[in-house]
Amino acid sequence: MADWDEKENTSAQKPGGEYAHKKVMRKVDEDEKLPFTIHLEELRWRMIYCAVTVFVVFIVLYAISDALFQLVRKPIGTELIFLAPAEAFFVYLKISIYTAIIISIPMILYQVWEFVAPGLLDAERKYTGAFVIFGTIFFLIGAGFCYEIVLPLGLHFLIGYAGEGLTPMISVGAYISFMFKLVLAFGTIFEMPIVIVFLAKMGIVNPASLREKRGYVVVGSFIVASILTPPDIFTQIIMAFPIIILFELSIIVAGFIVKKSPEDELQSE
Repeated sequence: MADWDEKENTSAQKPGGEYAHKKVMRKVDEDEKLPFTIHLEELRWRMIYCAVTVFVVFIVLYAISDALFQLVRKPIGTELIFLAPAEAFFVYLKISIYTAIIISIPMILYQVWEFVAPGLLDAERKYTGAFVIFGTIFFLIGAGFCYEIVLPLGLHFLIGYAGEGLTPMISVGAYISFMFKLVLAFGTIFEMPIVIVFLAKMGIVNPASLREKRGYVVVGSFIVASILTPPDIFTQIIMAFPIIILFELSIIVAGFIVKKSPEDELQSE
C-alpha cells in the first residue's frame, strides 16, 4: 500500500491546520492508506451530515408534533400528566427529535457505510444501496414490532402491578423517554441480520462459526435485553427471543450466501 507522504498530508490541510473538505470526503482507492487523523476528520464530517439531516427533519416534524404526540401515546392508552411547567413544552421537542432520528436512519446508515467502505474491497463496496435499503427496512420492522406489540404488552404488564392504594399517574416526560428508548433499541437489534449477512459475504464469519457461538448468543441476548429494557423479566423476554430468532435466521441466510467449506460439509453430514 502506498502511504500518503508528508507533502501530500500537508497539502490536504488548510492554513488554520484543518483538513480540506474535498481531501477528506472523497472516494479512496483500495490500495491507498490514509493517516489516522484523516479518518477522524472524515468521521467528524459524516457526523455533521447526520446531525444536519436530523435537525432539518426535526424542524419539519415540530410543526406536526401535536399529531405525533397522539401516535406516541397510543400504546399506553391512558391520560398522561406533567409535573413541571416546562415539561409539556420539552415533550414536544423530544418527540420531534426522536422521530427525526428514526426518519433519518437511511442517511445515518449511508454515512456509516461510506466511513467503513475504504476498508473494503472494490467488489464489496457496491453493496451500499443494499445495505442502506435493507438496513432501513429492518430498523423500521424492529421499531414497528416494538410499537405495535412490545409496548402495549409491556405497559399493560407493568401498570398491572398497581394494586390497592396505587393509582398510576405517569409523567409524560418519563413515558416518552421510556417509549423511544425501547423503539430505538428494538430497531437497532433488528439490524443484526444485515450485519451478520454482510460479515458472511466478506468472509469474516461463516455458518459453521455462527452455529458454534449459538450458546453465547442466547446468554448474551438476555444480558443485552436486561440492559436495554426496564427491570422486569417480561419485557426482557420479549426482547431476548427476537434476538435469538434473528440470529437463527441470519445463520440460514448466511448459509445461502457463503459457499460451503469442507468443514461445513463435514458438520452437515
